[in-house]
Formats: sequence, C-alpha cells, structure tokens
Amino acid sequence: MSETHTGLVFTFLNPEVAARYWLQILHGLGVTVAVGLAVVLTGLLLGLGLAVLRALHWRALSLLVVAYADVMRSLPPLILLIVVYFGFPSLGLPLSAFATTWLALSLVLAAYAEESIWAGMVSLPEGQMDAARSTGLRWWQAMRWVVLPQALRRAVPPLTNRVISITKNTALGSVVALSEILNQAQAASSTSGNPTPLTLGALAYLVVFLPVVALARWIERRGKSH
Repeated sequence: MSETHTGLVFTFLNPEVAARYWLQILHGLGVTVAVGLAVVLTGLLLGLGLAVLRALHWRALSLLVVAYADVMRSLPPLILLIVVYFGFPSLGLPLSAFATTWLALSLVLAAYAEESIWAGMVSLPEGQMDAARSTGLRWWQAMRWVVLPQALRRAVPPLTNRVISITKNTALGSVVALSEILNQAQAASSTSGNPTPLTLGALAYLVVFLPVVALARWIERRGKSH
C-alpha cells in the first residue's frame, strides 16, 4: 500500500482514536435504535388508526385526516422537529431531545402510513365491506377480519421504504442535541481533531440500516409474488 493510501486510511480510521471513542459511538447507536423503534411503532399505529377513522366516511373527520396527512407530508421533518422542540415549552410542555425526535418523526410517519393503508383499502374490490357485513359481522369486525388484513398486505411493500427513510431521519435529532450516532460522532471528531469517529458513525449506520434495507427488499419481492 502506498504512503498516500496508508495516510488516507490512518486519517479516516485511526486505530488509536477508534479505540478511544468506539464506546461513545456505540452509545449513540443504542439511542438511534431506541428512538427508531419508538418512531416505527407509534407512527404505524397512529397511521393505522387514522386510516380506520377515514374509512368511517364521516365527511368532517375524513377532511381532518386528509388535511393532517397532507400537512405532515409537506413539512420537512427538520422544521417540524424544531417547532416541537422550541414551541412546546411555550405551551408549558417542554420535551427532551429524545421525546422531541420521537414525536416529530412519529407524526410524519403516521401521515405516510395513513395514506399507504388507505390506498390499500380503496384498492380492494368494491363490496368487500358490504359482503362481510352481510354475514352478520359488525362494521368494526368486518374491518378487523376482512378489510384490514387485505389492505395491510397491499400497503406493506410501498410503506417499508418510507419507514426506512423516516427512521434514518433520527440523525436530525443531533440538531436538538439528541445523543444519537451523528451527534456522538461529531462531538468525538471535534474533540479528537480527527474524522475517525465520523467513519465509525457511518459504519454504525450501516450496521443498523443494512439489515432493514435487506428486509424491505425481501418484503417487496414477497409482496409482488402474492
């Protein structure tokens, strides 16, 4: 290996610096995973609830759901995160960096989840709900056992990539001092005067999201085969 290549590797992956800061990056990885899982769980459940409310076909309620989805999908997540972090304290509701990132990204994911699940519902053959009701099922039973299982199967492939995209936005939490991967890597890089912690941060993101991307690809293939 030439001196240039050796110097480049030593600059971006200095063993001494890596040994000093890898635990800090590992802590950031744990925070990233925790907030990411919380966002996925809350965002998908809220999106599912909004889609079901929209399926009631109450005009005022449907308009509110559509307005919410349109606004949240139009706002950049960073803007929403800043509004929540600096705006909620003025309402007497100060939130931690973790809670701010979780809430902002959950609200965004819920909007996309609602639209994907709703699209799955309207793509079903007409009369599914009526046919289910004709068997004696109540509306919520028909929704639970007939409509939603089919709609969710159709919604999963397009929703997986959106989930990945939004959960990667946990890096935006560094703006409000969330101690996730990017925040820890930037702080360590500044302290050490070396970019090695940023390299470790990039590797940590790969560890977290490569399996998720592979799972999404598998889900898409499985969805197309059914």
